Order: sequence, then structure tokens, then C-alpha cells
Amino acid sequence: MMSVSTLTETSGTAPVALPATPGRVSRAQLTSKPRRTLSLSLQHPGRQIVMRVLEQIGDGSLTIVENGTRIQARNRDSLSSAQERDAFTAEIRVLSPEFYERLFTAGTMGAAEAYMDGLWDSPDLTRVLRILLRNEMALRGIRSPLQALVGLAARFFHGLNRNTRHGSRRNIHQHYDLGNDFFETFLDPTMMYSSGLFESPGDSLEQASVNKLERICQELRLSSADHVVEIGTGWGGFAIHAARNYGCRVTTTTISEEQHRYARRRIQSAGLSDRIEVLQKDYRDLTGSYDKLVSIEMVEAVGERFLPTYFRQCANLLKPGGAMLLQAITMPEQRSRQYSRSVDFIRKHIFPGGYLPSLTQMQTAATSTSRLRLLNVTDFGLHYAETLRRWREQFHQNADTIRAYGFDQTFLRKWHYYFCYCEAAFEERATSVVHALWGQTDCALGTLSRA
Repeated sequence: MMSVSTLTETSGTAPVALPATPGRVSRAQLTSKPRRTLSLSLQHPGRQIVMRVLEQIGDGSLTIVENGTRIQARNRDSLSSAQERDAFTAEIRVLSPEFYERLFTAGTMGAAEAYMDGLWDSPDLTRVLRILLRNEMALRGIRSPLQALVGLAARFFHGLNRNTRHGSRRNIHQHYDLGNDFFETFLDPTMMYSSGLFESPGDSLEQASVNKLERICQELRLSSADHVVEIGTGWGGFAIHAARNYGCRVTTTTISEEQHRYARRRIQSAGLSDRIEVLQKDYRDLTGSYDKLVSIEMVEAVGERFLPTYFRQCANLLKPGGAMLLQAITMPEQRSRQYSRSVDFIRKHIFPGGYLPSLTQMQTAATSTSRLRLLNVTDFGLHYAETLRRWREQFHQNADTIRAYGFDQTFLRKWHYYFCYCEAAFEERATSVVHALWGQTDCALGTLSRA
């Protein structure tokens, strides 16, 4: 019988059994022994420091479970009795003392990698991560001399993921070329891998994706007279929606081989090949002149260094009077500097070469390289938290299918952590997502507003 660990979600999703050994699932792994449970020796040198720091938590409450023993970790002195009763709570189940070593030596990255390796678990991982985000200042007390070296090494290797033309293809391949079948397991039928827009409480994920596409098309006032260029095809969702519903022509580009093949097939099946052209080109190599430009959550793959290049190219592709709309995941201004100097779980394990710009960074890049004017900004970060919840539920429901594709326990736990990590960040406003509309100087669209 396969050894398993169980993830139970408080949202009502059924527990997901994950194979316990990293690597491709083989016959030998099907008979592998379970991971050794928490040893009786819990006095790792880092444990006392970790526990002492966790006791400084002032917003929320963590319960640490070790061998059935429950330890409450929070700063009781900072709470009134009413606050203590209503505290935002979560539970960490320590499955190996190595968890403390990872957290002590590598901080939050160590916690993420320890989770991937099955050293700890939680019935509600998103809630744990939300509490950690709320108490960032207290958690900085978990320091060891090794953390500086670990951070330095992470920054060095992240620096190798620069988004040159070759580097961008390599980085995109590592994430988006995992297989179209894999992404179909958790995306809705539109195949939009970006935040939806939930306009009504009963909206399905698919409807939220359609709402988002409609919002983009309407804000750009698309018409059959428009020729639109899209940077970042994805699986063809926007191009199909715009051409089918607005009659415009769309030229769209991706550097992912898997996405290029999939999008062309979808467009042909939809009977829209005469209105949509799918290129496999780097955005820097695009030529032509277009009425409108759309880029949906692609700017995050540009990288900090290449933001000016990206906005200069966007401006060069637009006709006089043209407009562009970006859907972009953004970093708040007050977090941006620290983020630029560090490497987080997402950039190391999910999106190599990724970078979340602040709105100010994008506006600076646009105005320093072009005559683009910022016309409108709409923030809808909490909608991304709901989108991620829906993806996570679908991911777990299709866990058996994902395993059948050859993905192992470490991969499934990594992606579970990814969904929860991002959901927590959007819930706590540590990141957000915006629709930002820019226009050439003589563009008649939009008025400046922020929602």
C-alpha cells in the first residue's frame, strides 16, 4: 500500500492523499516506507529560538502540535480577553524536528521547502501563512548566521535567471511547459491563468474569467475596426473572446511552445484563424502598428531590469491615439524595495526570473521611455484570492489525474503551497492585481481614477 500524507482543507475540499516519496512515482516508491515521524528529541538548537519568536505573535494565534502535544504560540500580554477569544487562529503540525532547522537556517524559504518535503503540515495552510504575514516584524527575530549566506546564494542563482531573450524562453519553459493537460486540471474552460472578476456571489470561475475579459474589451472600447496586439497569448482565451465577440483582428505572441501549439489548435477549432494570428516571438521582436495592445499578467515575467524596454516596445507598437491595457500583479510601494533585494518562494520555485513591479515602477518605466499617459487604474486584489481558492479546489479534486501524469509528492505539495501562499498574500494585501490603462498622448479613452 502506498504511504501517504493527507492535506485537509477547511473549505470543504476532500482530503488529498499524496505519495510520500519525491521523484517520478515508480513501483519501488509504491512500496516505500513512511517518513519517520517526529522524534522524541525536540531540543534542536533552533527550536527554542523559533518557539520564543512565535510567542511574540500579536495578531492571531498559532498552535504548534508536536507528538500530540499542543503549544499555543502568541503574545498573550498584547491581547485583551475579547481579542484572545476572537483571535485569528491556525495550526502547524510538526512532523519532523528538521522543520525547526529549516526555519532557523533559511527563514520563510526554509519553511516553504520544509513543507514541500513533508516536514510539517496544517489543516489550513492559507490561514497559517496569513498569520505569518501579519506578524512579519516579529518573525524577523528568527535569525541565524546561515540565513545571510542562504539569502546571498538565493540572490546569486536568481540573478542567473535574467530575462534576456534566451533567459526568458528558459524561464517560461520551466513553468508554462509543464504540459497543457496539467493546466487543464485546475483552470476553467476559458483556460485563463490570471485573476477572474467575481461580479456576483454566485459567479463560477469560468464566469469570473469571462467578466474579466469583458472588462478589458470594454475599457479599451474594442470594435471590429481594431487590430489588437496581445503580448502573452496564454492558451488563447483573450484572443478568442475578443475576435468572437467584438469582431476585431488579434495578433498574439507567446514564447511557450506548449501554449503556442494549444492556442493555434483552439483558434482553428473556433473557426477564427482568419481573425487571429498566433506568433511565437519574444515581445522585443514584434513589429507593426496596432490600434490597441493587451497584456494579461505577462509583465511579471519581464523582470525589473527590462521594464523600460517593455514599455518602450509597447509604445512603439501603438498607432497615434492608441491605447494599452495591462492586467498586472503588483507589489505595494512600501514593500517594493525589500522585495527587490530578496528572493522569495515564488521566484525560486514557481516563476524563475519573475518580478512583481509596483505601480510606480511601471509608471516610471512608461513615462521615461515613451509619451504614454496613465488613464485609469482599477485594483481588484481580493478577486485574485477567490480565484486562487477555486484553482486550489480544482487542483485537489484532480490530484489522482495529476499523479497519473507522473508528478510526485514534492510537486503536489509545492503547488499546494504556491496556491495558499499567493491566496494569503492577496487576502492580506501584501500583493494586488490591477487593470492599468495607458494611452498615447492623443488617446481619447479613460479618465484617471483609482478603485
